[in-house]
Amino acid sequence: MSTAKNIYFASDFHLGSYPQSKSKERERLIISWLDHIKADASELYLVGDIFDFWFEYRTVVPKGYIRFLGKLAELVDLGIKLTIFKGNHDMWMFDYFKEELQATIIDDELLITRDNKSFYIHHGDGLGAGDYKYKILKRFFRSTICQWLFARLHPNLGIGIASRWSKHSRLANHEDEQFLGEDKEWLIGYAQEIEAKQHHDFYIFGHRHLPYDRKLSEESRVLNLGEWMNEHTYAVWNGHELLLEKWTD
Repeated sequence: MSTAKNIYFASDFHLGSYPQSKSKERERLIISWLDHIKADASELYLVGDIFDFWFEYRTVVPKGYIRFLGKLAELVDLGIKLTIFKGNHDMWMFDYFKEELQATIIDDELLITRDNKSFYIHHGDGLGAGDYKYKILKRFFRSTICQWLFARLHPNLGIGIASRWSKHSRLANHEDEQFLGEDKEWLIGYAQEIEAKQHHDFYIFGHRHLPYDRKLSEESRVLNLGEWMNEHTYAVWNGHELLLEKWTD
């Protein structure tokens, strides 16, 4: 069993996104990072959009990612606790990772306390004001009716549709992310709303493909983990401080 203390957070790997050649390069980079952290990690939180698309049929899962999944299995076998959040791209996770990796799957937010510090963790999709169209779609996509209907499609068709969708995403079109200002960044605004009701030392989000670390107050901070298409950023709690870092293999 692992006796290490560090807790790692990462999100938005988007494995399987178009083009596939870039996804495979990214998978190798992520594996090198996982190899690096396994010596001192006690917990690993993957905070959503690990895959650009994921759907678990009863006896079929999407093809690929074998090296990545094998590396996660190695970390779990070393005693590292694995927690995976559902993102807006991979919300159709059911029991595969629970059974194969003993992972804890989180639908929405998770509150944890470590070393007398409180953490509020969420992928970040559908939070804050506005974006009502997506919030309606999210409710539909997460419904058992939608999941049952999609499961009726043959995997070749269902995953094929998702692959074509991926080619038109913001990733495929190389949209640059810019910091909008603290008054316009909706995840910062959402964290401020939660903080007004209940204090947390750290708010950790994904989804917004822009790494940042901002103070809400002298006692509270909000971090966005960024993504792994360009930034390769992650956070680590070492028992004393939370750091936003960049992986350079």
